[in-house]
Amino acid sequence: MATKPDPKSKSASFGPPFGPRLAEYACDPAQSRGRLHSEPPSSGRSEFQRDRDRVIHSTAFRRLKHKTQVFVYHIGDHYRTRLTHSLEVSQIARSIARALGLNEDLAEALALAHDLGHTPFGHAGEDALNSAMKDYGGFDHNAHTLKILTQLECRYAEFDGINLTWETLEGVVKHNGPLVVSHDPEHEVISDAILGFDAKFPLDLHTFASAEAQAASLADDIAYNNHDIDDGLRAGLFTTEDMADTPLAGPIFKKVSEKWPGLEQTRLIHEAVRRLINAMVSDLIVESRHRIEAAQPRSADEIRNLDHPVIAFSAPMAENDRALKKFLFQRMYRHESVNKMTEAGAKIIRDLFDLYLSNPDQLPEEWRTSGKQESARVVGDYIAGMTDRYAISEHDRLIGGVDMKN
Repeated sequence: MATKPDPKSKSASFGPPFGPRLAEYACDPAQSRGRLHSEPPSSGRSEFQRDRDRVIHSTAFRRLKHKTQVFVYHIGDHYRTRLTHSLEVSQIARSIARALGLNEDLAEALALAHDLGHTPFGHAGEDALNSAMKDYGGFDHNAHTLKILTQLECRYAEFDGINLTWETLEGVVKHNGPLVVSHDPEHEVISDAILGFDAKFPLDLHTFASAEAQAASLADDIAYNNHDIDDGLRAGLFTTEDMADTPLAGPIFKKVSEKWPGLEQTRLIHEAVRRLINAMVSDLIVESRHRIEAAQPRSADEIRNLDHPVIAFSAPMAENDRALKKFLFQRMYRHESVNKMTEAGAKIIRDLFDLYLSNPDQLPEEWRTSGKQESARVVGDYIAGMTDRYAISEHDRLIGGVDMKN
């Protein structure tokens, strides 16, 4: 049963030592809707601090170290992984939250947790696992993140999962907007994992998530756009000249080059990328303040029940964001060398799925089950939890090597 913190308890109060005072529309840990399983409050941390700490100490979080962001882990030491990406998202999310009077700990917890459900080998890996599981309900990394947090992490004697607050689970599930049950095939189908959990711990799927979740979602966009530019340039997939006609990025790189002619490439990239991040964060804060002022929300629930998000880019910056995504899609995510690596990863996932489904005795004993439908879901969960490195190793041991060279 869900429990709420006692507002009279010292540990449930918000203020020193738990951080600066919140705006009235922020999520207050003292007013949390609680946790699925009852726990006594902490004497030294707020409810959302505890959530953040539990995410950081989870096995799934550590595995992000060897999960692909764009480049498979062994290509180079300086490219982003899911782990370093998540840390960068959390820094940006905290900055946005602080500027807007939101709860920094909740924004950070959501940023750190947002990619826990990703498969090895990036989006190609997810597509491969979703295709392999098409007859068994498919695979969705967002739903899998919820499953990790509520079932698959086994760290506590009293319950499965890590028993996060309602606000953190809501933000994980709805950070991209409301989820609406629909039988229209053109609309996104809500996974059974989300619907099943919602039946016992309702997350108000039809509403927007908190402002903190909205901030974490856009921090994700800002981080991966700009850091993928950094990684793509470092990898030689495109040049700064190739970006000349890309809105926002092109003018910023040009301005830096003109101000410091002859600047070495590494410094040029870092100087331009930090300016890009600053431009996007600054625009988001200004636009969000306008939206908040217009809506005049007096509580976090009023934020949720609006018919639009309050954390957003301005229209021109949203167009810049789309242009950056289009450039990176064409010049990086679909680059021949990237595709070669991720397609090899997708083959590994397809091969392992077929092998484990046909030979469940090859799974670790604690993962074995009976019944094909149930077995397929278990196999999918097991593969999704693999790192790139472990998936490559298992494929090599059980089936044979796959060429992962660039």
